Amino acid sequence: MMKGSNSDLFDPRTEMDSDSMRGGSASDGDFGFAFNDSNFSDRLLRIEIMGGSAENRADGEGCTSIIDWARHRKRRREDIKKDNNNGDLCVGAEEQILGSNQPDIDDCVVGDNQDEEGEAMVEVSHSDDETGDGNESSWSMDCSTVVRVKTLHISSPILAAKSPFFYKLFSNGMRESEQRHVTLRINASEEAALMELLNFMYSNALTASQAPQLLDVLMAADKFEVASCMRYCSRQLRNLSMTPESALLYLELPSSVLMAEAVQPLTDAAKQYLAARYKDMTKFHEEVMALPLAGIEAILSSDDLQVASEDAVYDFVLKWARVQYPRLEERREVLGARLARYIRFPYMTCRKLKKVLTCTDFEHDAASKLVLEALFFKGEPPHRQRTLAAEESATSNRRFVERAYKYRPVKVVEFELPRQQCVVYLDLKREECTNLFPSGRVYSQAFHLGGQGFFLVSTLQHGPAKLIPLLRAVPGDAREGIS
Repeated sequence: MMKGSNSDLFDPRTEMDSDSMRGGSASDGDFGFAFNDSNFSDRLLRIEIMGGSAENRADGEGCTSIIDWARHRKRRREDIKKDNNNGDLCVGAEEQILGSNQPDIDDCVVGDNQDEEGEAMVEVSHSDDETGDGNESSWSMDCSTVVRVKTLHISSPILAAKSPFFYKLFSNGMRESEQRHVTLRINASEEAALMELLNFMYSNALTASQAPQLLDVLMAADKFEVASCMRYCSRQLRNLSMTPESALLYLELPSSVLMAEAVQPLTDAAKQYLAARYKDMTKFHEEVMALPLAGIEAILSSDDLQVASEDAVYDFVLKWARVQYPRLEERREVLGARLARYIRFPYMTCRKLKKVLTCTDFEHDAASKLVLEALFFKGEPPHRQRTLAAEESATSNRRFVERAYKYRPVKVVEFELPRQQCVVYLDLKREECTNLFPSGRVYSQAFHLGGQGFFLVSTLQHGPAKLIPLLRAVPGDAREGIS
């Protein structure tokens, strides 16, 4: 009972939760003075640095940009996967240690020294993101040789409080928990990042300040389950200047790490950066057309897109999907499962919604459901539309939230008798009316009557004594020539 109580008090998850509530690790104690000091240590950590067929240079070493880091990491993944496919592999133990279940004693490789001061050995495998396949996460020590050894004095309480990896290593009854010496085997490419990580666990600070090196440390922190360091790296990366390349790389992090929630703020910042940079998609048309799916999702999720109408968003999505996914089956899957949620069909014109029903890029049932939902929304009274939009404004699905369109949406009621005619409703917000002074204009989206396209223009008429609000309908081809 006493052991269970102590285990709960020492559970690093408790420390991490409180760390999150305090807003980070800045308020944690600074034990930097105890790093690699035998006076404040109870164990020896022996780090065996292995050489192998994969490149030994760290991803961030020698890299001056995010692009260099990503390219080097991709090459390493390809090299490691190629080595794995050769078949001369043995299974390391990190998979069991990092797993949710407590590992058995046989799951770890133990050194030959079995005396009282014996040594426990843990082979640290490459994480799944480096292999590209969860079934190929381990790497072979038989294929590598020890090129360098580092020995550090460590404090097991400090490491265990920061990392579930070390907590389980030191406290779960495994043979390693009874040994004073623990050996970690790592790839040479991970050496610098691991040393930074160990120093952070004592001092809550890093010497790395450039994006490539911070990303190396972040990946190492994920491997050894040091969530506080991941949050620190994420915060430092957010404070650096962002580029389209770095933003796209940050969007991939949640699928590349085990603790995705630790990098979520960085991912959110990357989405905001892309949405702000490409809010006028027409200005960066070629760049936007070349963006991957994650980048397109980030842009389309924004309420501030500078587009003429939602019809233009729909047309762009179709064009992009046809270029990126030439095969119809793949295109339908991407549109239906990923992109349709970002198209705000309720704000498309009825004329365009009719085309959605006959578009072969969407599954017919899915298209029918989207159009029906849009028509029901259009039929709601304005106060109900505002309620639906408010309910969704706090969610990721914002299909009822109106964007800042260049041309204002209209509601059209058509009549065939006694003659062909229509009633057009245009709602203007108070600030839009204010912006009409002294010579502003607000244009509506196009509507059709008798086969002819029209739009409304709202402006102020300069009278003899005052400004008179004026709303008029003009042919669609005259919009740019209005004076």
